[in-house]
Amino acid sequence: MAEEQCMQPGTFCWTELMTRDVPAAKKFYAELIGWKLVDQDISGHPYTTVTPPGAKHSIGGIMGMAGPQFEGIPPHWMPYIAVENIDEKAQLAQKLGGQVVFPPTDIPNVGRFCVIKDPTGAVISLFQT
Repeated sequence: MAEEQCMQPGTFCWTELMTRDVPAAKKFYAELIGWKLVDQDISGHPYTTVTPPGAKHSIGGIMGMAGPQFEGIPPHWMPYIAVENIDEKAQLAQKLGGQVVFPPTDIPNVGRFCVIKDPTGAVISLFQT
């Protein structure tokens, strides 16, 4: 996630495409939207940042869905909401009837995130710098 990006708590701060065919997704969105795509290595994993035409900062990324943790999960977009304390919000989500799908986890040199499911079944990620 772009360090320079505004991370106002309570706002959507990033969005990520998770797919099993990264090259096809990159080609599709680059041609459809005109995104600038930059391949990187994030903590030993390939990652592509997405920057809109004419923008200075990335707004999201594309990553591959490899491994047993993605079994049965279709390709999807995952929005992130900025929070001040990821651990407190994960606990609060559970108290409010939600579920922590992926626990608070560090992304070295980036921040900390978790994935929650709200009481209606919708899934979203929380992010803390």
